[in-house]
Amino acid sequence: MNHLLDLDTYPLDRPDSPEYAALVASCRKRLAEDGMFDLPGFLRPEVTKAAADATKPAMATESFRHARSHNIYFRDTVEGLAADHPALAKVETVNHTLTADQLVGNPVIALYEWQPFADFLAAAMGKPALYRMEDPMARVNVQASRDGEALNWHFDRSEFTTTILLQAPEIGGELEYRSNLRSADDPNYDGVAALLRGEDPAVKVAKLATGALNVFRGVNTLHRVVQVKGPVERIVAIFSFFDRPGVAMTAKEQTGFYGRAVAAR
Repeated sequence: MNHLLDLDTYPLDRPDSPEYAALVASCRKRLAEDGMFDLPGFLRPEVTKAAADATKPAMATESFRHARSHNIYFRDTVEGLAADHPALAKVETVNHTLTADQLVGNPVIALYEWQPFADFLAAAMGKPALYRMEDPMARVNVQASRDGEALNWHFDRSEFTTTILLQAPEIGGELEYRSNLRSADDPNYDGVAALLRGEDPAVKVAKLATGALNVFRGVNTLHRVVQVKGPVERIVAIFSFFDRPGVAMTAKEQTGFYGRAVAAR
């Protein structure tokens, strides 16, 4: 994997080394303090460009355009909230997605299948183990945002999101986020409403570098990708891992997310 990754700086292939232990400790510390960590240059520059370029023909002709109006919870109703509560204000999201079965031969698939990658992520997240999905579509996605498009404010449904930015746009595409806006005990609806009104001074902006591995605790951190402007698409690879084996979408779920299904159930 050294031809794909900078294993000198990020020794995922040497889990018993002191350098590996230091890397894991640093990532855990950053997750605890800021809700995210990124590893610049994780994917080598030439590999990052090749991975992005390889997606472009299919992205132009075969990707699924997912446009939706949603609130930050992706639910029509939230128990205890009136329908007109400002925390339920609607936002617009548009993106274009390629699924794992459309990415055969892409370096991001090779990375996903490499067991030390899953082992490192589990260690950095403080989990006993992580498992790859058994879903032929959802296990790895590549999403593109085009001129005027954005991934708008939301909480993630999974605890962590793991991505690598493959291509940055000319303008926009930054990650805006507010760490720990809610907790398991406090949904903080008033704080959510204040952020949506642009009144939260604790919102941060991260301009991610291409090729950087980014791990983000999005379940309690409200976040969005700023609207892209210009002719260069924002292209990002998204890796799906779970703390149990055998996870796969149903055919109905695949159709909802990707406009088609290959699942048997």
